[in-house]
Amino acid sequence: FLPLFLFLGLSSVCRTGLLVGVILRYGIPSTSYHNKTPPSCTLQERPVSTVLLNVSGKLFEYTLKGEINLREIHSVEQNDMLRKLTFDPEVFFNILLPPIIFHAGYSLKKRHFFRNLGSIITYAFLGTAISCFVIGNLMYGVVKMMQVLGQLTDKFYYTDCLFFGAVISATDPVTVLAIFNELHADGDLYALLFGESVMNDAVAIVLSSSIMAYQPAGANTHTFDASAFFKSVGIFLGIFSGSFAMGAVTGVVTLHCFPLLETALFFLMSWSTFLLAEACGFTGVVAVLFCGITQAHYTYNNLSEESTKRTKQLFEVLHFLAENFIFSYMGLALFTFQNHVFSPIFIFGAFIAIFIGRALNIYPLSFLINLGRRHKIRGNFQHMMMFAGLRGAMAFALAIRDTATYARQMMFTTTLLIVFFTVWVCGGGTTPMLSWLHIRVGVDPDQDLQPCGDSFQSEGQSKTKQESAWLFRLWYTFDHNYLKPILTHSGPPLTSTLPACCGPLARCLTSPQAYEFLPQNMSHDVCYIHPFKLGQFI
Repeated sequence: FLPLFLFLGLSSVCRTGLLVGVILRYGIPSTSYHNKTPPSCTLQERPVSTVLLNVSGKLFEYTLKGEINLREIHSVEQNDMLRKLTFDPEVFFNILLPPIIFHAGYSLKKRHFFRNLGSIITYAFLGTAISCFVIGNLMYGVVKMMQVLGQLTDKFYYTDCLFFGAVISATDPVTVLAIFNELHADGDLYALLFGESVMNDAVAIVLSSSIMAYQPAGANTHTFDASAFFKSVGIFLGIFSGSFAMGAVTGVVTLHCFPLLETALFFLMSWSTFLLAEACGFTGVVAVLFCGITQAHYTYNNLSEESTKRTKQLFEVLHFLAENFIFSYMGLALFTFQNHVFSPIFIFGAFIAIFIGRALNIYPLSFLINLGRRHKIRGNFQHMMMFAGLRGAMAFALAIRDTATYARQMMFTTTLLIVFFTVWVCGGGTTPMLSWLHIRVGVDPDQDLQPCGDSFQSEGQSKTKQESAWLFRLWYTFDHNYLKPILTHSGPPLTSTLPACCGPLARCLTSPQAYEFLPQNMSHDVCYIHPFKLGQFI
């Protein structure tokens, strides 16, 4: 009954939000305002976000709230309570998402994650890009069909379709992973799904930002332009690389400062990573993700036993509160959002597009990945990954961030319905699907790292693929012999790994605890990978 309870937890939160939204929308009497209708004006592009009004020498600032229909010009603020319960979309991105993303990186199960790292990166980067462009192009066809049928009342460009593809490609199988964790499903399947969802959230954020930055030269700003396309690709790579570097560096900076204030410093430096990345023009959410991964790998080894428990519990609570608030607000937004655009054709086309996009992501990439793996990702794993492509908090936050135009309002409404459907239907069907696909449950998480035969298909006795893992073996050796002794209290002392001529420098850089408490200070989730077996999993 516990897996069912875990599923009902988030779904009941959504239903609670829906119920509150119905009461607020239809149960509270409205208060109408009689304002003077402003004169009409024309804009070549989208409306400006801020307007400065000069009245008798005094400047007043007005912020764009969104588009309204002419019939609602006098009743847009018809309910004070609805206005109070409508949050600024930036609240989701700047306050609620960072704890969720940081917890995902900090709670990463490194053993299974790193031995499937090649597959996870392939699904997250290449798979998200495939899904984005497949969904974007299919939806562009749907938009053209709507124009022919007269079902489209405003402009809807190709870049809008690609933006929708990036937004809806962000998977968030939170209910599936909760059930996996409780049932102790196969660790490698959990790592593939969890790693893909964590990394693909970061890719979706940067990809959507790159699409928004796509500005072709010339009079028509919505045609394809090669230079603008490559500029957007450069922006994607630059933002992602910068956010990754900033998150990793900030995670390392926290190591040697103020050991008596471990928990407070840990939290403040993690939050500062987000603010610093945003101030530098990068993506704070991506920086926070890699900050969490870095701190789990290095900082965790420097914390006291009490601080390790306290920090883990702190971020678990913050993650739980933020995620539940977002899911409850989803239900509320279905009734409190003033500018929903319900288009049955667009919604139906979106459901088909995300199904096709997910299929073209999982199955072809799994085939290519299996060409380089000795232990294949079996068909039942692929079917489960296809089924578990739920949409959740990240897709909602990306969609609600910009609802100023007709196209973005239609995207937001459709995204909201897709999130509800996937969480309730796919999340509720996880346990039966595990049984139907004959996927192992009740697996000991501390079992031997070698995968079992019923999860991965072995090709028998074949030579070890050392060449395919040389980069990871090189990184593991460098990290274990040099970075860990410098940045943490664990790992072999530098005096045993550096040449004898570097003895004074090695003694200066090595922590004294590395000599005394090496076995005790090692993380319980350190990824131990035999260099000659690593090539089996990439």
